[in-house]
Amino acid sequence: LAAFCTSCNASGCGSKHSPRDALHQLYYDPNIDNKNLAQKWLMQAQVSPQAWQFCWALLSPDKVPEIQYFGASALHTKISRYWGDIPAEQYDSLKTQLFSQIACFASGSRMVLTRLCVALASLALNMMPEAWPGAVAEMVRAFQEEGNVADGRARCLALLELLTVLPEEFQTSRLPQYRKGQVRGALGAEWASVWPLLRQLLRQPDSPGPVKARVLRCLSSWVLLDVPLSESEALVQDSFSALADPELFDTAVEAVVNAISQPDSQRYVNTLLKLVPQVLQLQDQLREAVQSGDMETSHGICRIAVALGENHSRTLLEQVEHWQSFLALVNMIMFCTGIPGHYPVNETTSSLTLTFWYTLQDDIMSFEADKQAVYLQVYRPVYFQLVDVLLHKAQFPSDEEYATWSSDEKEQFRIYRVDISDTLMYVYEMLGAELLSNLYDKLGRLLTSDQPTSWQHTEALLYGFQSIAETIDVNYSDVIPGLIGLIPRININNVQLADTVMFTIGALAEWLADHPVMLSSVLPLVLQALGNPDLSVSSVSTLKKICRECKYDLPPYANNIVAVSQEVLIKQIHKTSQCMWLMQALGFLLSALPVEDILRNLHSLITPYIQQLEKLAAETPNPSNKLAIIHILGLLSNLFTTLDISKQEDELGEGVPLVKKALPQSGPNPVVVVLQQVFALIQTVLSKWLNDSQVVEAVCAIFEKSVKTLLQDFAPMVSQLSEMLGQMYSTIPQASALDLTRQMVHIFASETDYFPPIKALFELVTSVTLSIFQQGMKSQKESGALKRKPDLFMSENLDVKAVFHCAVFHTELLPHCADVPSVGQVVQEEGKLLLQAILEAIGGQSSRSLMDQFSEILFSMNKHCFALLTVWLKEVLQRPNFPSSRLTAEQKDTFSQQILRERVNKRRVKEIVKEFTLLCRGLHGTEYAADY
Repeated sequence: LAAFCTSCNASGCGSKHSPRDALHQLYYDPNIDNKNLAQKWLMQAQVSPQAWQFCWALLSPDKVPEIQYFGASALHTKISRYWGDIPAEQYDSLKTQLFSQIACFASGSRMVLTRLCVALASLALNMMPEAWPGAVAEMVRAFQEEGNVADGRARCLALLELLTVLPEEFQTSRLPQYRKGQVRGALGAEWASVWPLLRQLLRQPDSPGPVKARVLRCLSSWVLLDVPLSESEALVQDSFSALADPELFDTAVEAVVNAISQPDSQRYVNTLLKLVPQVLQLQDQLREAVQSGDMETSHGICRIAVALGENHSRTLLEQVEHWQSFLALVNMIMFCTGIPGHYPVNETTSSLTLTFWYTLQDDIMSFEADKQAVYLQVYRPVYFQLVDVLLHKAQFPSDEEYATWSSDEKEQFRIYRVDISDTLMYVYEMLGAELLSNLYDKLGRLLTSDQPTSWQHTEALLYGFQSIAETIDVNYSDVIPGLIGLIPRININNVQLADTVMFTIGALAEWLADHPVMLSSVLPLVLQALGNPDLSVSSVSTLKKICRECKYDLPPYANNIVAVSQEVLIKQIHKTSQCMWLMQALGFLLSALPVEDILRNLHSLITPYIQQLEKLAAETPNPSNKLAIIHILGLLSNLFTTLDISKQEDELGEGVPLVKKALPQSGPNPVVVVLQQVFALIQTVLSKWLNDSQVVEAVCAIFEKSVKTLLQDFAPMVSQLSEMLGQMYSTIPQASALDLTRQMVHIFASETDYFPPIKALFELVTSVTLSIFQQGMKSQKESGALKRKPDLFMSENLDVKAVFHCAVFHTELLPHCADVPSVGQVVQEEGKLLLQAILEAIGGQSSRSLMDQFSEILFSMNKHCFALLTVWLKEVLQRPNFPSSRLTAEQKDTFSQQILRERVNKRRVKEIVKEFTLLCRGLHGTEYAADY
């Protein structure tokens, strides 16, 4: 130990302790630095060669459990991760020592016993099947033998612990893939040595509760190895019996659920049919649990019913002679869906069932037409009942109760309602228009009834409509006009109800576009809601949908919409994101107006903000006015994102009345007019905030959104914007300016009239970017520009070789190595260097998360310079230990051949590179690699 400590100190750990001292420091020293130092030392110690010696010493009976635990963990680490270091002649002695230690700790510390069992399990998995055939049978025999080391019960519990952790260790082991298959097969064969023992212990009247609980956990562990359900059937039946014992309930539920959830279990139809009555017999226990508020028991029984139904619905549906028992199981799950109480406060069970209803519907709809018709006759009424149950569960509690919920409970309830919404939308696929009629009839009766009704009931029915209308085309439905007519009759006296009314109107925006006469019924409600900050999200998003879908029908309402919107913006009723949505809504609205009306409204809408911006630009920069500037620039950006008059003729088409069409455009686009008017002001803002990336980004966003929307209509501003961008980027280079440059190049580099300013901007930005790279920085923003306009490579002022060395544009440059001489020359001269860098990265010098990017470059090289790549690969891979010392010559040759074969399938190249990087890193076949 002293030698090991000296070695550790020499390597820089700094600790002067033995493992025992380091553990004491880790657990008991109040100084966090000392704890971290001890932990670092212990981690190094655990993987060191000396661990084989000190781990046994740490297991000595005179040590405290924490130290013994570290010794057992060190053993497991050495066996599981460094198996190759253990000579084969030491396997048996290691096995004997572990058996002995487990026997010693059978009556000792449980946590140490478990780690020793895990270590022996790891040893068995590495030795099976050749070096240790019949490993499990030997474990059972060894612990069943009489001995003086531990009493019978302790030995029994130790054996069960060992048998339990064995499959668990297999699931997390680092065995190579080919070995996993072998070991899984060997373990499957060993089940015959396990189940008789488990059954005997579970059925013995005098078996104590802890033993039975361990048996059930062991069963849970083994069935995850895909033990055939027919071979575990008797134990599963016994597990159902254990559900009556409160102490065994949880472990019995886990065992049953795991057993019947295995994918392979659907092959055992007869066994499944025997399990259905077993599940149905739990209904009395379920009802009693619900009545007494025993959520744990109701939750567990529901898990069992859902596991059987969800995993085997098709199999059980096909057993037509047993249709009544399966229908009874479906109704039992329906009971679980409708379990009393509000999720998640009074119950947490109903959410477990939702996936079952998807699965059952999918299975019914997958049958051929004649069978499907029979099943629908039985199950359509069930699904109508399900809709009623779900809408009841979606209801809000009373206002008083809801006020007592925590924010976390409210959020869980919101997510639960979204899940219900998704389920209703899916159920519509089976029930069709009749579902909408059903909901409409209920809502109509509710709103026309003389009896007092709760707002919760009304809200839930509307929520059902909204759920379906959001994703399903309801334009053909004959109940929507009636629904629109009912909405104004709703007594909206509650925020949640008002929200749902808004979202329902928004979901019907496309229908309103086809039935514009109904806009007058709902638009006043939306505009009224805009003034309520509690309805911010729902009202603004609904107005945005209406303005987007119905804009050509909104000119009569435009003045009112703009006036109300301006008022709420000035009063600052809404948060920033909703203000941006509102500006997008106004952009859609203005797009449908005549140009002079657009300009008039823009003047009215924007002038207050321009005046405010002028004032802010004159002030000394500070955090407060920075936020105000970014807010105003954001409002302009979002307005210009959707203000697009160029699509009017395309969208309106031939049959649209002329009164709907905007007047012909004369002069520049209204957005360009505004941008030209504020251009000098924006330059003033930039002059003071050029070193602030957020302000620069906000400025660039205005122009980028405008360019994307206007396309060629943005042309009058190309020259002055190119000049401003060049000045910005030359002074302080920022990523947002590169994004805007790329956008400009995409649209205008092919336009003869605008090529000179674009070319000058591109040369300037490239030159500045390359100088940054020479200082060790990286950027990838310009690559799209090169793909769009390869003529830019011909510029005499562009240093193509420098661009190549930046490694920014590889996938963009390589396709032009044949048609652009300067690119071809630099690829020929420098391509081998690029390949070497890529292979070094794949070999372990870069994160595995970047392998797809390197694969793309390799694929591009193979596609566009195949002959050169063939030579380069051979030359580069001949170097010893390159790109990894773990590779054999055969592996490198295989990689080379695989890459050169794939000139079409990019996905396959990515797979080849991922496989190769695992070989380079020594991770191939490990569990770590598989989980990455």
